[in-house]
Amino acid sequence: MDDETFFLLLLSDSNLPTGSFVASSGFESYIKHGFGGDQNNRTTMFMRDSISAYARSALAFVLDTHRIVQDVCRDLEQGSEQKLDLDKYLQKIKEVDELYDAMTLNDVTKRASRSQGVALLTLYSKGLTPPLALTGINNLKETEIEVNSYMASLVAQYKSLVRAESAPGHLPICWGILTGALGLTSERSQYLHIFLHARSLLSASVRLNEIGPYNAQQTLLHISRSVIEAEVVRCKDLQTGIPLNTGVAGTESDQSDGFDEIFRGPANTWPLGEILAARHDLQHSRIFNS
Repeated sequence: MDDETFFLLLLSDSNLPTGSFVASSGFESYIKHGFGGDQNNRTTMFMRDSISAYARSALAFVLDTHRIVQDVCRDLEQGSEQKLDLDKYLQKIKEVDELYDAMTLNDVTKRASRSQGVALLTLYSKGLTPPLALTGINNLKETEIEVNSYMASLVAQYKSLVRAESAPGHLPICWGILTGALGLTSERSQYLHIFLHARSLLSASVRLNEIGPYNAQQTLLHISRSVIEAEVVRCKDLQTGIPLNTGVAGTESDQSDGFDEIFRGPANTWPLGEILAARHDLQHSRIFNS
């Protein structure tokens, strides 16, 4: 089994401590406000709208952050004699992160996104970096050891920025950092991110007693799959518009002064979802934090 396939299996494990179980992405508020019609259709209707809106708003940030992290790997592989300065990469990631923060319209969604984002950085630093005891056993090449060291340093430094409240640390940005550091391709990273979003929605639906666990798996296989694939294809080439020429080689990006942010940039496309998510804290009783 190749490394990428193994990482996909690892990251799709529902036992990973990412904090997603505390978020319903506005679904609890959606139900409490009486939207979606009968109980049999509510989950499917919300899932379709939520996946479409989230893919359009988040995938550009996942892609651009992933490209920045991959710049670090490319520059290391070029074998520069000087020690690589991570500050310029961290600053560019922070710039992407701050743009996502500005585009996220309500505090409830921001709170959940930040919580899950820092959880991903913690997951990498504590659970996915190679243990020092295995360095000699795994017969890693010197280049691989150097890349792992720089990736661990990049994640640790950005996590420090987030903890110091110097950077927001939103979920799509931290997901791009995590998957870029692990070496996943941008296409796999984007697809898995939307898949996990869909799965978390169905998990929330089960906890809200909207559907049962078997129905959730049935929906994930027969309904969610086509929705996920369609939205990833539609949004996989979207970009933030921020120039990404960070590395020695520079990121191959066509983001320039002529960037069309309306058609090629991220956007919020579901105003109702934003309003309902913002009203989550107004519920008298609630299960989820968002």
